[in-house]
Amino acid sequence: MSDLPRKAVTRTAKLAALPLGFAGRATWGLGKRIGGKSAELVAREVQQRTADQLFKTLGELKGGAMKLGQALSVFESALPEEIAGPYRAALTKLQEAAPPLPARTVHGVLAERMGEDWREYFLEFEDTPAAAASIGQVHRAVWQDGRVVAVKVQYPGAGEALLSDLAQLSRFARLLGPLVPGVDIKPLIKELRDRVSEELDYELEAQAQREHAAEFADDPDVVIPQVVHQADQVLVTEWIDGIPLSEVIVEGTAEQRDRAGQLLARFLFSGPARTGLLHADPHPGNFRLLPPAQDAAQDAEQREEEDAPAGSWRLGVLDFGTVDRLPGGLPQTIGDSLRMATEGDAARVYELLREENFVKESIDLDPDEVLDYLLPMIEPTQVEEFTFSRGWIRDQAARVADPRSPAHQLGRQLNLPPSYVLIHRVTLSTIGVLCQLGAAVRMREELEEWLPGFLAEATEAAEAPEEEGEQEGETVQV
Repeated sequence: MSDLPRKAVTRTAKLAALPLGFAGRATWGLGKRIGGKSAELVAREVQQRTADQLFKTLGELKGGAMKLGQALSVFESALPEEIAGPYRAALTKLQEAAPPLPARTVHGVLAERMGEDWREYFLEFEDTPAAAASIGQVHRAVWQDGRVVAVKVQYPGAGEALLSDLAQLSRFARLLGPLVPGVDIKPLIKELRDRVSEELDYELEAQAQREHAAEFADDPDVVIPQVVHQADQVLVTEWIDGIPLSEVIVEGTAEQRDRAGQLLARFLFSGPARTGLLHADPHPGNFRLLPPAQDAAQDAEQREEEDAPAGSWRLGVLDFGTVDRLPGGLPQTIGDSLRMATEGDAARVYELLREENFVKESIDLDPDEVLDYLLPMIEPTQVEEFTFSRGWIRDQAARVADPRSPAHQLGRQLNLPPSYVLIHRVTLSTIGVLCQLGAAVRMREELEEWLPGFLAEATEAAEAPEEEGEQEGETVQV
């Protein structure tokens, strides 16, 4: 591939070919069955060909096409097992790599954005990208002060490509829906479109990363690379080594997968409380499992990573291009409703959902039925430790996706207020990754520490009037 396709007509034609390809393979499969092949074998071949085309198109186009592919990749664990294999292999490729841009194009961007003398900033610069994603690719380099850095270069024409792709994809979202049961594709595409300008703004990304890096600077469990330099369409940050979460999913030990899952859940819920920002792109390509801090300076080839105590692995977090700004942390409504649901208080849960417009005024539902709809989904919060699995999320997806299911009928009557759209997607995506990991996670422990409203005692203490003689300005931490 010589360059990022920018002509709308070219990209539109490639994307329009996706549903035509799906239909064509279905016809081809019917012909094979008439010719004597078993339905099961033909179905497997059709699924494999569909998965291959999906990755090839979404990966090569980058832009919004690949962004959607990455968003979908975290939900592959919800696919029925008989078709999970082909899609799993294709979609998970989108978490880590895409066909790269040629070096001359990258050099052109660096010269335009950092100046013709851009090489003077670096002692070394590797032309072969270390990673290529939806709107940019990353090159490993050595900064002028000797630090190893990641140089993120935005693709020329990425903004046009994002908007064009997502507009086209939304036109046949209904046809893409069956690829990932239980996920409504059209609102997902709309939400991705709404955040295009932020995704393209590397100054905003640098600001969000700096705020996270400052807050987590001394954290023993989470590592955020420092921002080294930022220019339009170029972002330079410290390089961090580690095992990509996509590799942990495939071949990590049980201890590594559990540790990665625990830290991922901790980062999801602690981030908004500590920074007022929610990292909103939780696909596995944006995370690394790092060895203990005392081993980090050792050469990777000499380090015996598998001998490290499981509890001392750390989570490295990359890519802050998409964040949700939550100045007060996650809404207390989430914690309150989870607590009340766990307590079985159907009436109060329903009342709260009405107050927040999850149930519109024109809709009248049975509170007990609403609670029954929610309880299976919040099962991980009701026990001390919960093992996430593909089987569990598959059951949840089937329950809400089957038009014959009462849960499906009830779910169609619920509303998702705009202020909760991104929080909802990030939470679902994170759960998808936890299920890919098959991690045993103490989710309740993280909620008790970081989610406002989840602990009744803390909520009551926060709302209680100050006791006589209490120091003015004293706060109660929840």
